[in-house]
Amino acid sequence: MPRALGTPLYQLFYDGEEPPKLPNLPKRKSGTDIAWGSKGEDARLLAKFCHLFTGMAESDRRLVLFMAQKMARRKASREVLGQPEY
Repeated sequence: MPRALGTPLYQLFYDGEEPPKLPNLPKRKSGTDIAWGSKGEDARLLAKFCHLFTGMAESDRRLVLFMAQKMARRKASREVLGQPEY
């Protein structure tokens, strides 16, 4: 709509003559900053998992991943419902 009117977007939501000053927001973390297993103890655990999974048969690896997904879904549903973990 602002492009069709030939006006900047801020003028549709702001009454002043100048564009509003942007707030000083903290910088967002990049994907590498928040990726699990990128640093510390998590990285060591991930390396162990990788080493163990390379020695597994494909059927065993699928079984382990299936069970991990099932456990993650159960944990997520309990968090939504507010039930305690066991």
